[in-house]
Amino acid sequence: MSDVLPQDAKPAAEVARERGRERGAHKGQQTRAAILEAALNLASQMGIEGLSIGALAEVTGMSKSGVFAHFGSREELQITVIREYHERFEREVFYPALQAPRGIPRLQALFDNWMLRTTTEIDSGCIYISGAVEFDDRAGPVRDALVSTVTTWQTAVRRAVEQAQEEKHLAREVDPMQIAFEIHGLIL
Repeated sequence: MSDVLPQDAKPAAEVARERGRERGAHKGQQTRAAILEAALNLASQMGIEGLSIGALAEVTGMSKSGVFAHFGSREELQITVIREYHERFEREVFYPALQAPRGIPRLQALFDNWMLRTTTEIDSGCIYISGAVEFDDRAGPVRDALVSTVTTWQTAVRRAVEQAQEEKHLAREVDPMQIAFEIHGLIL
């Protein structure tokens, strides 16, 4: 039999262990995704500050240590929720708007997509808005994550305004930062 298998072939027992780890890793990823989904729902209802390992364990039916194993700390859980919210926001609001032509059409698409997202969050709440209120006067990694994601979004809106100016859809005298601020204010 050894002349049929390559010399560097792994023993069957080792292959079985690796496949078991892969299945375990996949199950772990699924569990983490389920916990993160529950955390997003909690955060949208209770705010980021309302997120805790204990509350999440209760909602998911897991042990506190089981939830803790996926995130390591409450702070890391909060940051992960902020990042996931931002990724979903980009997928639903920003990336579809890039399909519109540069200028006012793209700026309009950003605004329309953002409004649509906001209307679906009326009952639950926007993590950006609640996070801004909760962490506006606190330093630390959670606030930094919030500031980073909101700044990224505001930069995208400002850039869309600048592109509208480049396309001559808006006057050059218009301050892109001011327009982005006013659009943000309309949504809030």
